[in-house]
Amino acid sequence: MTPSSRRAVLAGLPALAAIALSRPAWAQAPAAAPSGPHSLPPLPYAPSANEPHIDAQTMEIHHGRHHQAYVTALNNALKDHGQLAALPLHELLAKLDEVPESIRTTVRNNAGGHANHSMFWPVMGGRGGMPSGELAEAVNRDLGGFDRMKTEFNAAGAGRFGSGWVFVTVARDGKLALTTRPNQDTPLMDGQRVLFGNDVWEHAYYLKYQNRRPEYLNAWWNVVNWDRVAERYAAAKAGTLGV
Repeated sequence: MTPSSRRAVLAGLPALAAIALSRPAWAQAPAAAPSGPHSLPPLPYAPSANEPHIDAQTMEIHHGRHHQAYVTALNNALKDHGQLAALPLHELLAKLDEVPESIRTTVRNNAGGHANHSMFWPVMGGRGGMPSGELAEAVNRDLGGFDRMKTEFNAAGAGRFGSGWVFVTVARDGKLALTTRPNQDTPLMDGQRVLFGNDVWEHAYYLKYQNRRPEYLNAWWNVVNWDRVAERYAAAKAGTLGV
């Protein structure tokens, strides 16, 4: 490098530093275009937004590494299967029987992981509390009220052996139901729709809660964004809810 070019690089460093400092600490540089039809959705809030109930480091690792790994593996599995790659994620999961056996397990695990987490991030980042309006009426009607729903949801999540999820599903007529699934399975595989759910894989809580899954499940309600859940409820009734 010549002296003049070295001076030019050094002169530009303050400007680069200013750009870096102006970006929120949690914002990532724009990612390269995905190598397939599926991509990692950005977090709709800072990783620290769920503190102290879910720590920022867990959020960063969970979103940027675990979820990204599902997306990457799914794209790799679908790279030679154009028709499957063109399907919306919820349709792909509902048609697993049509996926070639050679990639079916990979698609099941990773499409499920992608769908579950794409639902998971937006229903958090809130301040807890309770649902209201039409959603609260549905919770009272179908799940015995908020307190009973919370108790049974937590018990189902704690009782899910190994890794998995606990969900509240929503039908087109607005009826709610509580269910669990192992691994990265999802009610979408049965043609159902998920209103909201919680991840009980250890990577979702172990840095803060270690083996205390019930404590994590109870704390999680403090970060639920009921406005977003209500939007999902309205979309389900309108027939427009995807994952």
